[in-house]
Amino acid sequence: MRRRPASKQVVEVRKEGRGRYHVKLPKNLKLASERPNMVNHPAHYQTKSGKMEVIDVIEAFELGFSDGNTVKYILRAGKKGSKLEDLKKARWYLERLIKNVEEEK
Repeated sequence: MRRRPASKQVVEVRKEGRGRYHVKLPKNLKLASERPNMVNHPAHYQTKSGKMEVIDVIEAFELGFSDGNTVKYILRAGKKGSKLEDLKKARWYLERLIKNVEEEK
């Protein structure tokens, strides 16, 4: 039996007995455990070494929503999509934070 995964690569599945199957994957096909975890540890929020994430910085400094998002968009700028767009988002959150701080006075 041959199946085609979403990547259009051929995966061979052969039944070997009661409930046992042999699966042959293409050499360049990565298992889920080998792919980046886009939910819990997305690459665009990590340092190059992968030892620290944006959320670690935000939590370490106990930042709120607007200041946390400002830092988030600055640190990920250019790693996911447009660098300019991320910097504009950071500016939007920073301007909102400044407005809120000014109104508290």
